[in-house]
Amino acid sequence: MNLRQLRYFCEIVDSGSAAQAAARLYVAPTAVSMQLAQLESELGGELFDRARRPMELTPLGRHFYPRAKELITSATRLKEETQGIAGGQRGWLAVGFTRSAMFSVLPRAIRRFRARLPDVQLELLPMQSEQQAPELLTGRIQVGVSRFLGPYDKVEGLDYQLIAQDPFVAAIPRNHPLARRKTIDAAELSGTPYVAYPKVPQSHYAEDVSALLRAAGATPVATYHADEIHIALGMVASGLGFCLVGRSVCEGSRSDVAFVPLSDIKEKGDIVAVTKSPQTAKVVGPFVDALILGKA
Repeated sequence: MNLRQLRYFCEIVDSGSAAQAAARLYVAPTAVSMQLAQLESELGGELFDRARRPMELTPLGRHFYPRAKELITSATRLKEETQGIAGGQRGWLAVGFTRSAMFSVLPRAIRRFRARLPDVQLELLPMQSEQQAPELLTGRIQVGVSRFLGPYDKVEGLDYQLIAQDPFVAAIPRNHPLARRKTIDAAELSGTPYVAYPKVPQSHYAEDVSALLRAAGATPVATYHADEIHIALGMVASGLGFCLVGRSVCEGSRSDVAFVPLSDIKEKGDIVAVTKSPQTAKVVGPFVDALILGKA
């Protein structure tokens, strides 16, 4: 049984006769009759009652017709989707991202990408930067949106493209004495409990941020640890302490947290698009382009 046989059979039903089906399919009537006979032979029974004029479906034919129609529709859809994927107009794109990217480049990039390629299904997977490389190499994701502080090791087989540099600010409780200041020195936070994040073994980011504070003269004591940035900001809003975040986090963020620039920390976090090399999926390039445009 093949799709041609199914298509010829359904065309006979839809048009009312084998002759009409042949005309609509632009084939000889004998070709339609031959395909139908082969199909019935394989199924083990007749699909049409040929004693009637016009031919009518047998009980077997009535059972078979809607299912054959469904298979043809699915095959047509599969072909169109696959052609769209091959042409870069349709398909699926999995993006791994650090949660802080949802405050900045990612929402704008998604809007731009969807406007350009509305038929591409996006799968968004939050994960730490260190977790993205193996997922890219195995093909689980096609784009990683990572955040690094300072030099970082580039994994062989992956391309890294800088999207934006994000200055650090202190996230402190709204009722904290320093909350109304325009800028503060890192050392002024030494008496305030510190909320470290992310609390995952694979990530060095928490220790890198702590080292940044110590280099600026602060003495951070990690009284609390959070799994990710949203929980850390919730702890800050609850008055449990402060944390360091990228300035992009301020955009549309919590009203119960004050974000104060640090006068003596000049380092910036790098927001980086990571992709596999060489890249074969045609939807990856447009998404990286949208990330670059989305930083503005």
